[in-house]
Amino acid sequence: MPIPEPALDPVIPAPTLVAGRWRDDGEHFERTGPYTRRTVTRARQTAPGEVDEALHYARAGARAIGRLAPAARAGVLERAAQFAAERRDELARLLALELGKPVKDGGGEIDRVCDTFAVCAAEARRLGGEVLPVAGWERGVGNTALTYRAPAGVALAITPFNAPANLLAHKLGASFAAGNTTVVKSPPQAPGATTAIVRVLLDAGMPVEAVQLLHGGAETGAALAGDPRVDVISFTGSSAAGAAVARAAGPRRTVLELGGNAATIVCEDADVEQAAAVCARTGYSNSGQSCISVQRVYVQRDRFEEFLSALHKQVDQLKVGDPLDPATDVGAMVDEQAAERVVAWSAEACAAGARILTGGTRDGATAAPTIVADPSPDARVVTEEVFGALVAVLPFDRFEDAVEACNTSRFGLQAGIFTNDLARVFTAWRELEVGGLIVNGSSNFRLDHVPFGGVKDSGIGRESPRSMIEDYTVVKTMIIRNLSIWGSER
Repeated sequence: MPIPEPALDPVIPAPTLVAGRWRDDGEHFERTGPYTRRTVTRARQTAPGEVDEALHYARAGARAIGRLAPAARAGVLERAAQFAAERRDELARLLALELGKPVKDGGGEIDRVCDTFAVCAAEARRLGGEVLPVAGWERGVGNTALTYRAPAGVALAITPFNAPANLLAHKLGASFAAGNTTVVKSPPQAPGATTAIVRVLLDAGMPVEAVQLLHGGAETGAALAGDPRVDVISFTGSSAAGAAVARAAGPRRTVLELGGNAATIVCEDADVEQAAAVCARTGYSNSGQSCISVQRVYVQRDRFEEFLSALHKQVDQLKVGDPLDPATDVGAMVDEQAAERVVAWSAEACAAGARILTGGTRDGATAAPTIVADPSPDARVVTEEVFGALVAVLPFDRFEDAVEACNTSRFGLQAGIFTNDLARVFTAWRELEVGGLIVNGSSNFRLDHVPFGGVKDSGIGRESPRSMIEDYTVVKTMIIRNLSIWGSER
């Protein structure tokens, strides 16, 4: 008797949420899972006129959401953290099917979603203002001045595919904590995961006036970003797309978290085995599809070959394959074109004199973890963002040379350094042109309640709930004439 084929997961619907109503009629587009190579989600395409309808509804609902007490917003976010934890396995499985992300990484992302919602709740409870010291200057004597942080109004959240759940939690969670209504534009590669996170918040009690969800491509995002009814925009994605968003937004408040080709420095006093193990684990998690994934590693020349050998050994131990297998370390990339970029750029570097120690191949959308040793400084694996399962390793002679090499990049998001020399640590913190430095760790480490963001082409602003609430709110000042809490004697 033949063994039956395993049952296939049903195609997951991803409706839009516009003007308080889920909509699944009209045109759709399908998302093919990069590992399964079959349809995973069926998303409802934003219809003509719905951008206008969504923004009209958002403006009408902004005042009502702004009137919600911070304690009420915090309660919703705390319940959302609980609900996300209860749905952890379900959501991790969806990320694996839709994006090829290993379930161990997907589970970790949902854990971060829970933390992010909880931190957003805490920040909602901290909202306040100041009593200003106006009586310290002669013209202020006899008056009182106060400030508070008021909701900006309508926020636009445009999220990427590589961490669609947690980055949406940051944007939507912080926006709601601040008292805004938010229009979400999902990434076309992850409409199902985005819809699932919005449902978590609604199930937790978020008023339907507080969120709308649109699916579509760049044209939908451009129409939203260019509309004057949007008060603040938070965008995460490529530098080119971020520049387009900034042009469309004009003078309005815009937070951009963009690309990177993050560097990590390994000094001669480092524990090379530990550094190699960390770089292997964080250079290929999510198939390297992270803006702070380890891409460039600069190793002191006397330890260069030792590091390469240790890294090679660690990478060979990574399990590549089915993202639904709990043992898998490296699943598929977002699509075959992304995997081909890893193959093509590594071959290009090899043709110019570099060595490929392992990898440089792909099976469909699954790129083999690739190590490129000693590429030319002008190779694309060094100068551009590969956003894939590739780590380039280069030697340096003097510490100053390593810092200078890191700074040649047009990006400046985050860097790592392995050393026990505090003088080098502080020099790197001061001299490296990045938004964050990880000491005795690789570039690829983030705490969701700590400010995160870059300089140069890596973006504008900082992402963490507290920092984002500052961007999602406006300071409103009130001056009371001829009444003072300070005393009026001159």
